[in-house]
Amino acid sequence: MDQYIMAIDQGTTSTRAILFDSESNIISVAQKELENFYPHPGWVEQNANDIWASTVGVMFEVLAKSGIREQQIAAIGITNQRETSVVWDKETGIPIYFAIVWQSRQSDAYCEKFKDEGLEDMIKEKTGLLLDPYFSASKIRWILDHVEGAQQRAEKGELLFGTMDTWLLWKLTKGEKHMSDVSNASRTMLMNIHTLEYDEDLLKLWNIPRCMLPQIVDSSMVYGVCKGLFDTPIPIASLVGDQQAALFGQTCFDAGSVKNTYGTGCFLLMNTKDRIIHSSHGLVTCVGWRIHGEVDYVLEGSVFVAGAAIQWLRDGLKIIQNSSESEQRATSVQDCGGVYVVPSFTGLGAPYWKPQVKGAIFGLSRGTSQEHIIRATLESLAYQTADVIEAMREDSGLPLTRLQVDGGASRNNFLLQFQSDILHTQVVRSLISETTALGAAYLAGLAVGYWKDQDEIRKQFQIGGKFDPQMDEVSRNARICGWKRAVSAVMIF
Repeated sequence: MDQYIMAIDQGTTSTRAILFDSESNIISVAQKELENFYPHPGWVEQNANDIWASTVGVMFEVLAKSGIREQQIAAIGITNQRETSVVWDKETGIPIYFAIVWQSRQSDAYCEKFKDEGLEDMIKEKTGLLLDPYFSASKIRWILDHVEGAQQRAEKGELLFGTMDTWLLWKLTKGEKHMSDVSNASRTMLMNIHTLEYDEDLLKLWNIPRCMLPQIVDSSMVYGVCKGLFDTPIPIASLVGDQQAALFGQTCFDAGSVKNTYGTGCFLLMNTKDRIIHSSHGLVTCVGWRIHGEVDYVLEGSVFVAGAAIQWLRDGLKIIQNSSESEQRATSVQDCGGVYVVPSFTGLGAPYWKPQVKGAIFGLSRGTSQEHIIRATLESLAYQTADVIEAMREDSGLPLTRLQVDGGASRNNFLLQFQSDILHTQVVRSLISETTALGAAYLAGLAVGYWKDQDEIRKQFQIGGKFDPQMDEVSRNARICGWKRAVSAVMIF
């Protein structure tokens, strides 16, 4: 019988299961939406049991839809929303509180306290991360402080912590395996990025008992087998954070290779191989993956608002009916008419890190039309991406030979051409849009010999579109200067 790899892509808004064959083709997809809860402004939570139920549901559904039997699954790979944190009872498996989602700011007070104490540089040196509630440590601390008796129970070894990779592995193996791979562990703010182990100083700082933390393991290996769901013991063979998975799925295996995922925001990752590069431009350093003990590190920069800006055109301004309309409307005018949109609706991310900044539109005239605003909004995605890549170039000293892209907005040809023009670099769109799930599948397949090595995987990369720079240098520099003036202006207020 033909064999397949099942990838579980556990995201913020949905859980999906995708089956891939040996040539990287998608055979079947199943998806279940997830509910997010917002109990207070800035708080974002999820029910971890709902996440588990959705995972079981999509695993069975993807097999039923495809007609593929469980005996044909060579391995399961898991990729997940990073930093989202859950604490559960070791004996019963019942979470003691909702999972606190990576977006949530409810633990911000802890980070502000440590900043006031001058601990930010020490934390960054050890972890490669910025001191921010985005990461898991402050979320764990919040749960232990706000659930009665939780700290004492954790110290007694009665409670376990996990990000979603750990939670799903623990559930799939019926509590036998409590593990997290290095890519997810590097986002907890508890792992020392140099030693790839939990750091005693950080554990003491956050007052988090080591006994509740998962074992740190490779991103590609057989951790255990799926128990209780199927008659066949299917190996679980990869754990990897979603953005690192997308980098692997894009076959960005070389130093200096960069991918950008145009989602609600943008996530840019540069592979720096065995080099740990501490950014001086607001980027974070984390682990990409570890295979057979060999580590690839990455520089990462986040753009807070990307596809969300296109949604704003549709739902806020109501000047487009759907996202795909934005391309046709943008190309109906010759240029943006001098208009710049800075969509800092939730502040500015890397390399600025100005969370309080508001959005703005500049350069309006009597001749400004809806089309100019639509075009300028799309262009803002490219400018923000270019800002992060400029920071990556300066931090790493590595040249950018091409940018590989995926995500919903990457279907917009105008955006990708403008991106190529602003970067003066080739932009390559993957034919397979599910690069996150594909990366998890590749890592799982490598662990069980489904694919031989990274060279075999690299040969399977399929290009869905290439965009080469066409804009002259004078025009490019003028547009970039206009963008930087607009960004400087919003930071004044």
